[in-house]
Amino acid sequence: MPTIVNQSAFLLFLCVAAAMANATSEPLTYEEQTLQVGGTRQVARVPKGYRLTLLADKLDGPRLLTFADNKDLFIGSKSGMIYRVPPPYNLPEVLVRLDGYPHSMAFRRGEILIARTDGLYRAPYQPDQKSIAPESVTLLARLPGGSGHSSRTVGVGPDGRVYVGLGIQGNCSDQYLGDSYPFDERRGGIFVLREEGGKARWEAYGSGLRNPVGFAWHPKTGVMYASNNGPDHWGYEQPPEYFSRVTAGSFHGMPWFQFDGQQLKRDDCVPSTPPRPLADVATPVATFPARNAPMGVTFVPKGALSKALEFDAIVALRGSWGTQPSGGALGDRATRRPPKIVAVRFKDGEAMRVDDLVTGFQLANGDRWARPVGVAVGPDGALYFTSDSGMNGLFRLGVK
Repeated sequence: MPTIVNQSAFLLFLCVAAAMANATSEPLTYEEQTLQVGGTRQVARVPKGYRLTLLADKLDGPRLLTFADNKDLFIGSKSGMIYRVPPPYNLPEVLVRLDGYPHSMAFRRGEILIARTDGLYRAPYQPDQKSIAPESVTLLARLPGGSGHSSRTVGVGPDGRVYVGLGIQGNCSDQYLGDSYPFDERRGGIFVLREEGGKARWEAYGSGLRNPVGFAWHPKTGVMYASNNGPDHWGYEQPPEYFSRVTAGSFHGMPWFQFDGQQLKRDDCVPSTPPRPLADVATPVATFPARNAPMGVTFVPKGALSKALEFDAIVALRGSWGTQPSGGALGDRATRRPPKIVAVRFKDGEAMRVDDLVTGFQLANGDRWARPVGVAVGPDGALYFTSDSGMNGLFRLGVK
């Protein structure tokens, strides 16, 4: 008799476990919150139980942000400033000013890595150092430069290797990370840096991404995921923006192939023969509506924000200039895709769906009081994000 009871309990356990495995991430509920931004009152929509705070409004064109091990926050910018922001993150200091668009930075032992349009640079750096001399910033590895999608994003992976994301020049520029292309035309994807014998050179990691501004690694699986800006020439509704799983050697199709939300299609805007066949193209694991301009990506580690968001990805959608119905810039500004911050919900290491996280940045007339760019989870478990338009500032979203 005890054996039968134990077997029944075990079967019940299996049923419950199966139901939990098939369940999607916990849905979010929302509330409106009013905050002072630039001397005016603005209303944001945030998850219930959270508070949105404007921490700093004196930044000049802030872009991606990174936390160092000593809890200091660092922010790249369009203006040439690299900001250091110590806790409680409300008094930015200029660490160094550089030309060449220091869009992002990362850290490894004893040095700071700075991604600029034409290369990855480094400088000696120790925790709590308040400034670095411009002359101490030296080139580690040259990158394909040039105009159009000139930001470069650097990250250090769980494997300790250095990765850089960069976009192709335009909608349909015939550029590719493969060795068959001239170095300055190797754009559109994620590079990984090979450092051997005192020399550094780039290798393709994931190719065929038009403009992967943000990428990050899932905290449990260690897999890289990247945001990707789609082209503008298909109008307002197509193609959707990508959130893609990026693995060594993966090919994501652009500019030769576009994913329309259902299937891959050949894009005739670039006449050259695709470097790899349609069968090799990796489709995105999630999409955002077209013209959203996805930017920074981060993951919520264990113990941060709330349990409901644990191991989900957070993506900043900057919104874009295209208007309905054609996608051109001359229509009603109120029809532009609004900026927002979203969560890509994960279950058992797989992307399930996309939920809004913070909205309300665009007013009814199309004016925007913020456009999110960089996102990062801080050592206090809160989400921090930058805005480089409307309000040039730093925000914090934390549990009340």
